[in-house]
Amino acid sequence: QVQLQESGPGLVKPSQTLSLTCTVSGGSITTKDYYWTWIRQPPGKGLEWIGYITYSGSTYYSPFLKSRTSISRDTSKNQFTLQLSSVTPADTAVYYCVRRLRRGTNWWYDYWGQGTQVTVSS
Repeated sequence: QVQLQESGPGLVKPSQTLSLTCTVSGGSITTKDYYWTWIRQPPGKGLEWIGYITYSGSTYYSPFLKSRTSISRDTSKNQFTLQLSSVTPADTAVYYCVRRLRRGTNWWYDYWGQGTQVTVSS
């Protein structure tokens, strides 16, 4: 059974960098065709895709957040990390780490972390 668990500070000050780590168990982040994704949900709004890091270490980001986003990984710990710089209160959200699976031209999200609340406030 694959499990994902987010960790990181729940409160970040404006202009600082938000940093969250997702620890994966029950499967390797280097397994082919898995894309390790960050998604967030601001209060009262829908889900927003942030970006992912692939099984081979390539990254792809939302064009709306690309200038402030970095996703990296530590294969020795089976973890991947989100860094979002220059945060504002608009970045307040529940942040989820999610596994995206590709099979041919089809893909879907099959495992989600429980989510972690991050509030940006002074």
